[in-house]
Amino acid sequence: MRIGVLCSRLRVEEKLLFQEMERRGLSYGKIDDREIILDLSNLEVSYDVILERCINHSRALHTLCVLNARGVRTVNTYRVALTCGDKLLTTNALAANGVPTPRTLIAYTPESALAAIERLGYPVVLKPTVGSWGRLLSKVNDREAAEALLEHKQILGSYHHSTFYIQEYVEKPGRDIRAFVIGEETICAIYRTSAHWITNTARGGVASNCPVTPAIHDLCQRAAKAVGGGVLAIDLLETEDGLLVNEVNYTMEFRNSIAPTGVNIPQRVIDYVVKVGQQ
Repeated sequence: MRIGVLCSRLRVEEKLLFQEMERRGLSYGKIDDREIILDLSNLEVSYDVILERCINHSRALHTLCVLNARGVRTVNTYRVALTCGDKLLTTNALAANGVPTPRTLIAYTPESALAAIERLGYPVVLKPTVGSWGRLLSKVNDREAAEALLEHKQILGSYHHSTFYIQEYVEKPGRDIRAFVIGEETICAIYRTSAHWITNTARGGVASNCPVTPAIHDLCQRAAKAVGGGVLAIDLLETEDGLLVNEVNYTMEFRNSIAPTGVNIPQRVIDYVVKVGQQ
């Protein structure tokens, strides 16, 4: 078996995955998305399976689309990347499949967005539909802040700001949960603790082990099934009424989760990649 790893800048995660494949004597190759050329008329692929690890969402999405259309096995698939790479599509898939998620309203003009915000009630959270690492998230506490932020988004005028994704603000107990799903297993989970309302480890959140309870496992499996399954990181919020699925990530970072959980995440990822390559 020959494994391809589609990547760009090599992070700690990619290096750990390479080390795991070398430890097991697996044949693999790095596919640099800055150098790749896809011939849509005559695509030749010399790999049995390709693990997608791009930082750039559009490069990942388009490459997976081309590969899957030609029968090339990938982890994850184009469908999963498409759904999880856009928060609107993720939330829509979760809600359509009965997975509990924060109430979310979508609007397309500043006027309708302001009406949606006031329908939910302050505070609310505004997010770009495409983005990661907790960037460009805004907690909006009152009408004046909402009007200013909506005006800024309208003036920015980019595709990412043309749809207003408005989510209810969920009060956290100083933390959220990130769970890691591989296939039909929820292999481990961490608490991400921070004094700030954004708890991403990329923004300073501190990781600690979170036991995978039956409730966490069940909800994560339902969420994974809703978006197409594979290798996923699922962000959960704790509320008085139970757990909510906030987001699902398809090219997850895991460097800060290995030590607190004691789970060899790179090994589990490669186990799954090999399984897909043998199908």
